[in-house]
This record gives sequence, structure tokens and C-alpha cells, in this order.
Amino acid sequence: MPEIAVLDSTIHYEDFGTGTPIVFLHGNPSSSHLWRDVLPAVGPGRLLAPDLIGMGRSGKPELAYDFADHARYLDAWFDALGLDQVILVGHDWGGALAFDQAARHPGRVLGLAFLETIVKPMAWDDLSPQARKRAEAFRTPGVGEELVLDQFLFVRQAFTGGVLTPLTGPDLDTYLAPYPTRDSRRPILAWARQLPLDGEPAELVARIEAYDAWLADSTEVPKLLLTFEGSPTLLIDERMAHWCATHIAALDTVACGTSGHHAPEDRPTEIAAAISAWADRHQLRQAR
Repeated sequence: MPEIAVLDSTIHYEDFGTGTPIVFLHGNPSSSHLWRDVLPAVGPGRLLAPDLIGMGRSGKPELAYDFADHARYLDAWFDALGLDQVILVGHDWGGALAFDQAARHPGRVLGLAFLETIVKPMAWDDLSPQARKRAEAFRTPGVGEELVLDQFLFVRQAFTGGVLTPLTGPDLDTYLAPYPTRDSRRPILAWARQLPLDGEPAELVARIEAYDAWLADSTEVPKLLLTFEGSPTLLIDERMAHWCATHIAALDTVACGTSGHHAPEDRPTEIAAAISAWADRHQLRQAR
């Protein structure tokens, strides 16, 4: 797994194959390990999957770890590798970062695929009772620190409750290993507190509104929404998928079966097949 210096730290990333770059961005609280069974099945291309700053095997500099920090380090990683004319694939916060990247660098992006991510600002009423209770706990001073930093519950819950088949053994250990100390878990809590609800945090809501405008207007950029069913942990349900269909230009939607929120763990074969077929249908891998 290569490592490259970015700004004042380092980014670890997967990088194999040749051709059109296809960049896979993970969310919270995962890493590039999320894509381990997707990448080999996608087909041709230079397949890249970074660990976001503070996560996985990437460096953990002293940051607030808000959305702007992640976007800044991701920009620096793109620049360090000279990436251009890319296909972006994003899950969870990785999807939001992909949207933001495309909106700010529209000439860089050939196509964009996304799943289980934040497509628009949300309201508390958009959350299920369980998700609302969890979000409220994470945002409560002292309580969030106890749950995420001290008890280290978030990662374990994500990969036991946010998937249909709970992870055990080496795969779960790979997700846990980057966070051996209380301080090392700060990026996870920061992400959990960033969920854009009822206009807060305002800076992030403004960025989401900006990328929503790009999503609506970018008719020249093919987009792919992967949907799932069968779990209360899903972020993009039927109602949210309908919003995407009516607000996102040049959108294809592919149903990929039953899954939890961390869908690449449950449906890697279906996800890879859908991305590959979509990329070939739009001749994205021949666009360089």
C-alpha cells in the first residue's frame, strides 16, 4: 500500500491497474479496506482508494477533522498524484467528498458513482428514531466523548450492526487497528458530529448546497446511484432515492439488493458489476 506526503502529513492508498483513474472514497468509520472486494471486480482502470486523513493508515495530524479539513487533504492527494479525468466512487462521507470535489473541480471528473451518502442537507425528522437517538448522543458534550473516544463503540457497532453479516476476525481487526488510543479516535467523533441537520454546521450546509447545484446542472457528467433495501440502517431509502432522481442530472439508478449501510461489505460483487457496466455504457474508460 503506497504512502505519499501531503501537506504536513501522509496519505496511505491502494493503487493498482492502468488506464482511467477510478477513485474510491470511504466514509466514517472505515478506510480503504472497505473496497477490498470491490476493486478486483471493477475491471480495467487505475484503481485508487485512499485512507482519508486521520483514518486507516494515513497520518493523524492535529486538526479539527471537519469536512473542510478532509477536502483540503484530499485535494492535496489528488495534486500530489497528478490525478485528472477521473471517475469518482463514494460511500458515506466519501460520497459527499466526491460531490464536493466534482463541484469545485468540474473539469477533473468524467463520472461519479455514489451509495449510502449525504446527497442534501437533512432535518432531524429525516432520521429514524434509532439514528436520531445516536446522533443526539454523539453531539452531546461529554456523552459523545464517552461513547466514541472512551468506550470505542462506533467502529464495532458500524461493522456489526451496519452490515447484514457482522464482521469478525481479521477484517474487523483491520478497522479497529488504526485507533488504539483515545486521541486517535478523534476523527471518528468529528465526522459523527458533522451530520448536516437543521442547518448546522452552517459551513458544511453551504458546501452541500453548492454541490447540490452542481449535481442538478452537470448534465454532461454521468452519475450512478446504487440503492439497497432490507435494513433500518440505510441512509438512502426510497424517498431519498426519489429526491435524487428528480434533483440530480444525468443519473442512472441501479438496485443492488439487500444490505446494511456499509454496503461494500454486504454487496461487493453487485456494486462492482454495476459500476463496471455503467462506466462501459457511458464509455468512461475510453474518455482519456
